Amino acid sequence: MAEGDSPTVARRRVRLALREARERADLTQLHVAEAMEWSLSKVIRIENGDVSISPNDLRPLLSLLGIRDRPLISSMVADTRIARTKQREAWYQTPEFREGLTEATRKLVEYENESTELRSYSIYYVPGHLQTPGYAAALMTRFEDELSTGQIGRRIEARRLRREALLPRAASGQAKILVMVDESVLRRTIGGPAVFTEQLEYLAGLATNGTIRIRMVPFRLDAAVTNNASFDLLRFSEGEVLYRETGLGDEMIEDRGATAKHRARFEKVWIEAADEEDTITFIRQQIAALERGDHNRSSRAHT
Repeated sequence: MAEGDSPTVARRRVRLALREARERADLTQLHVAEAMEWSLSKVIRIENGDVSISPNDLRPLLSLLGIRDRPLISSMVADTRIARTKQREAWYQTPEFREGLTEATRKLVEYENESTELRSYSIYYVPGHLQTPGYAAALMTRFEDELSTGQIGRRIEARRLRREALLPRAASGQAKILVMVDESVLRRTIGGPAVFTEQLEYLAGLATNGTIRIRMVPFRLDAAVTNNASFDLLRFSEGEVLYRETGLGDEMIEDRGATAKHRARFEKVWIEAADEEDTITFIRQQIAALERGDHNRSSRAHT
């Protein structure tokens, strides 16, 4: 158990340990439910992190799973108590945001608040936690046929709240933010020249003052990562989680194999991509081109 762990991190550690122990014991969730005289939904909710297991339930479950090591049992019981610590209801847990955000997005926000490193790769638009209000609003209008006005409003507000929570942690050194974007992200004028210029200036400012590190994947680079959907990798003391997004949905993945593959691919392309200095130069050239009104012809040397 790490000192100062939050209920979020402690709950994640317990549920992953339980799931891995169940799989090592070659038991299904249904087998566990029947042996413990629980409902199947209870087992699923514990392993998904939707609910925290009580210490009284944990001990017989550990026995069923064949865990006998006393230090390990003590550590998991301690984590369980931390996980059940009552917290003030977070904004993303309120009814209006539960209706406006997907379950995977709510988990992403929860993990963002606890992560020590965040790596983002985007193929279409600026990552949500770095979007200006104008850019976020312009982007959300593209989903008017899929989302209600209330849902769009909540998603725009969620981006603001995420940004205000995460960036001060990055500026103070509590979290590290690495951003890798396709060149098209820095060319696509979402919201029009004025809105997009403001967004680019915001990114350039964050990169210049060291709050984030940003690199561009230029069109000329034949990088395998460009075949992936946009994703975020969030690191904790004991591992990583992967948030992956496509045009049709999003998902939170905690499988160690999947996160490791995405991390390896991110790191490989990060080395090959334009470095921070060249990326900031490209962004400032785009800003200048937008202000001149000839952004469609700008920065051809980089392509």
